[in-house]
Amino acid sequence: MKIASEKIDLSCPEPEIYNRLLSLDNKHILELGCGSAQITRDIATSGTKRKVTAFEVDEIAYEKNLQIKDLPNVTFGLAGAQEIPLQDESVDVVFMFKSLHHVPLQLMNVSMHEIRRVLKPGGLAYISEPVFAGDFNEILRLFHDEQKVREAAFNTVKKAVDDGLFRLVEEIFFNSPMKFENFAEFESNIIKATHSNHVLDEKLYNLVKQRFEQHIGNDGANFLMPIRVDLLQK
Repeated sequence: MKIASEKIDLSCPEPEIYNRLLSLDNKHILELGCGSAQITRDIATSGTKRKVTAFEVDEIAYEKNLQIKDLPNVTFGLAGAQEIPLQDESVDVVFMFKSLHHVPLQLMNVSMHEIRRVLKPGGLAYISEPVFAGDFNEILRLFHDEQKVREAAFNTVKKAVDDGLFRLVEEIFFNSPMKFENFAEFESNIIKATHSNHVLDEKLYNLVKQRFEQHIGNDGANFLMPIRVDLLQK
């Protein structure tokens, strides 16, 4: 296992990755850290007989998700990976999309044990984490440097494999396209994300805006975020 790849040739939306790796129909799927439920919606509506449980720790996002009425096969809950309110061996697939590094450092290992607990024998955990590299990361780190927590997330997954908690099925690196129409959208979705508390003074705010606007073209600002996916099996 490695935390990063010097060369990434594959660029695609993330659904292309998990749909290639996983069979999700007729499965109980758990998503930990579902955010605004955008990926939740794709997973829930792209197949048949999928039961989705989607947990989030951000109360604001959770309350918004409760207002979603057109996903009858999705159950939203308020919970973190470190304490999953589900029965033992009740889940076929667990997803974590860029959320493991948000788990408190002292609870990351606990989270891996919780994921193993709720997975059925042979069940799969799909853990997607951003690599600390790329143009978008260089802007983000100006006000939110995630290098240490991303390294901790990788080391947690590696330890889970080294300790025999999971078997590593596959490790994949790819570039995930990201697009913002303008800086206002970046500010709303990233700087003012409800799961974080970013406070930028005027000087830093202007620097972030300047760096961001260097990437604006005719169709907005486009980035490629390098992602590492570890597919684990219980």
